[in-house]
Amino acid sequence: LPGLHIFAIAFALEVSVGKTNTVTALNNSNVLLPCTFITCIGFQDLVFTWYFNSTELIYHGKIKNKGTEPTRIWHNPRVEFVGSTTKKDNNISIVLNSVEFSDAGKYTCHVKNPKEKNAQHNATIFLTVVHKMVETDNTLTLIIVGVVGGLIGLLILFMLIKRVVLFIIKKTQDGKKECLVSSSGNDNTENGLAGSKAEQKAPPKA
Repeated sequence: LPGLHIFAIAFALEVSVGKTNTVTALNNSNVLLPCTFITCIGFQDLVFTWYFNSTELIYHGKIKNKGTEPTRIWHNPRVEFVGSTTKKDNNISIVLNSVEFSDAGKYTCHVKNPKEKNAQHNATIFLTVVHKMVETDNTLTLIIVGVVGGLIGLLILFMLIKRVVLFIIKKTQDGKKECLVSSSGNDNTENGLAGSKAEQKAPPKA
């Protein structure tokens, strides 16, 4: 029907492990595996699971609603839940205790929300276990700053402040997620057919 507007809730369950999906841990240390989720319409009896290398279940939990903390259904004895869902973020992070070289691999945080017609989403972290951490040598930087004087120091400070401001702006923009989408029956998609092949290419992930 021409002119018909369809309004639909975008069931935007989204799971994230943060800016980078790689973690390096020192052998025999404890390592945090971060994971948060967002949902536009809230959640009820939400289930989350952590897997090692896609198949091995290492943590299984359930969250009744926003007002309650998660309850543990099952977990590997070396895995500890450190998240919270009653605070600002829906944090379902875990800590892997006494990391061994055999723990290196892929960790998947999976979430299923019955309130969003059982919408599911997951995010993945790649863990590397090392014998010792490589320290960055900042001695040369300190010598250069000391010799050239305060000008470079001020420049570095300015660049750091700029990065922090840009990061805050990005975070603010990321937080403004629209949950209502509108599509119109009047859209003339034929005009875009000629260039549609080029448009279909997804931008490469950073």
